[in-house]
Amino acid sequence: MPFSLSSTPPSPTKKPHTIEQLGRNRTDNYAWMKDDNWQAVMRDTSLLDSEIRTYLEAENAYTETVLKPLDDLKTQIFEEMKGRLKADDADVPAPDGNYAYYHRYREGDQHGIYARRPIADGDIDKGGKEEILLDADALAKENHGFFDLGSVVHSRDHKRLAYALDNKGSENYEIFLCDLASGKVESSGIETSTGGVVWAADNATLFWTERDENQRPYAVFRQNIDGSDDKTLVYQESDPGFFVSVSETDARAFIEISAHNHTTTEIWLVPADKPEGEPKCFSERQSGREYSLHEQGGNFYILTNTNGAVDFQIMQTPMDNPGKWEPFIAHKPGSLILGMEAYENHLVYLVRENALPRIVIIDMKTGDAHDIAFDEEAYGLGLKGDQPYESRWMRFVYSSPTTPAQTFDYDMDSRERKLRKTQEIPSGHNPSDYKTERLHIKARDGETVPVTLVYKSDLDLTQKPPCLLYGYGSYGITIAAGFRTHILPLVDRGFVYAIAHIRGGMAKGYQWYLDGKLEKKTNTFNDFVDVGRGLCEKGYTKRGHLYAHGGSAGGLLVGAALNQDTGLWGGVIAAVPFVDVLNTMSDDSLPLTPPEWPEWGNPLTDEAAYDRIKAYSPYDNISDADYPPLFISGGLTDPRVTYWEPAKWAARLRDHQTGNAPILLKINMEAGHQGETGRYDSLKEAALEYAFAVAAAGLD
Repeated sequence: MPFSLSSTPPSPTKKPHTIEQLGRNRTDNYAWMKDDNWQAVMRDTSLLDSEIRTYLEAENAYTETVLKPLDDLKTQIFEEMKGRLKADDADVPAPDGNYAYYHRYREGDQHGIYARRPIADGDIDKGGKEEILLDADALAKENHGFFDLGSVVHSRDHKRLAYALDNKGSENYEIFLCDLASGKVESSGIETSTGGVVWAADNATLFWTERDENQRPYAVFRQNIDGSDDKTLVYQESDPGFFVSVSETDARAFIEISAHNHTTTEIWLVPADKPEGEPKCFSERQSGREYSLHEQGGNFYILTNTNGAVDFQIMQTPMDNPGKWEPFIAHKPGSLILGMEAYENHLVYLVRENALPRIVIIDMKTGDAHDIAFDEEAYGLGLKGDQPYESRWMRFVYSSPTTPAQTFDYDMDSRERKLRKTQEIPSGHNPSDYKTERLHIKARDGETVPVTLVYKSDLDLTQKPPCLLYGYGSYGITIAAGFRTHILPLVDRGFVYAIAHIRGGMAKGYQWYLDGKLEKKTNTFNDFVDVGRGLCEKGYTKRGHLYAHGGSAGGLLVGAALNQDTGLWGGVIAAVPFVDVLNTMSDDSLPLTPPEWPEWGNPLTDEAAYDRIKAYSPYDNISDADYPPLFISGGLTDPRVTYWEPAKWAARLRDHQTGNAPILLKINMEAGHQGETGRYDSLKEAALEYAFAVAAAGLD
């Protein structure tokens, strides 16, 4: 085996902790790995308990030793990934008033710069001299350590810039203000925002969301930064199961406050030109009803699942007297409306049918509608949403597993399509070198699961090559079949790369999501295992040569799949894995627990939910087995999947390992859920994961 196995893994102390819950008992030997003072640790990692720190550092040292032989391979993969990124890449500029705003990288940049240039007649092709608004790379060097920017937004009069900065990975962002004429920067004094910032129409009032002591986004505040008022509470959510966010509507007439969990929405509105006004509730929350608002032509258009519209419909109501919602675009089962945009003369919505998206454009003057779709077997399509409300142009991005991303501006009147950017691959890319397939593999209950495959055109499938199977399968999140440069080093080395579009996502509509949550959650794990088995049966790989990859809730997925059929997998990569589901869903002090009960169930009050979660939680279903190599990662300041979940899981897996394959844990001691944020630093993490997979497959 191409790992260094001469060293001995850490052997953490067992401290049995018995938990009594709903008349049931369970014992957790590693509950002590959760720091009792975890909230403070999120803000100051030096406060971490010394015993826990010593253990995590020992795990990191062991992992580094075991993976040391892969240093050259990791470097090679990193350089290949880096070689596919354009060093001086830039966004397509987004017009706003007399300027076009954009983000771009200089050669060697990790975070890039935010800039603008003057334009004439709203035409971004007629640009003037660039003005750098924020040099994020220089700012990162000043902050050392972890660095992540949230919102970077200019005021409507283009005179000020607000940006949000997290320097710990805990997702607590401090907001800074910059006078664009003088370049003077100062802190706003706001230190625990969620990273989002919205300017009111007066160019002086900021709206933002703050976190409470348990890291939950719970309240929206405003402040006039010219000093005319103090920080003022605008809205506070009393239900810990609801998160709060703030944004602005399409035509920017309202500041929009959303209180929501995974299944229910409530929106409050504040006139953007009267930011001191009291928020008004658009429509009170109804359990299970989701909605979003889009203003156009004197009406609100409402994307909603009300009245049993499982795949959503669009309704309308007058803006000046909102009341009864009238149908506009009827619900069509199997045709999932994913999102929409409103313009002065058009409505645009994105719909997915049979796992493929298309864009629908409605001329609100004539009522005529037309589609934008593509012909490839599998592809990704997304709305950019960065064109002015008054524009006749809308922007979208297209890619496929073999076709680099293309950004188009589309004239909604003339139907002219203008290619603004094609993703450049400096090291070269020939789409014909790769083959994409869309399979439909039957699951054990008879459902068919879409699967996207990418592999080298000349790959000899008769040799049953290794296959990396990626999945997520929760919260309705669908993994698009788009272009991914970072997977190509694997594919070039002889891997088949597969995405399983399993239940719990929305690849086949909203019902596909509903069929992978709560009492139907095991469908998600069964689908993933059945796709793996199906790929073996169809000859794309073989048992023991299949490698599972998932992160966060996808880490839960691969952990449950490992327990269900250990021998199917040749290795597992679990990034920030949500594997201690029962304990986490039973701890209502954790940031995400109450809002996530609609997704998983509440094991504190519901015996059926307790038993169901206990039956699939990876941490609670480990048994003696010859486990394949595992690479498990986490982040010390991660508020979403706390560091102790992967730490406990790794320790308990080793307790039951009957073979000699390594079980490796790497905790980033200076980052959170998303790991490193730099353009190249993030690639190093991916390169290590893929080097692990290549080595486990014996291809190094």
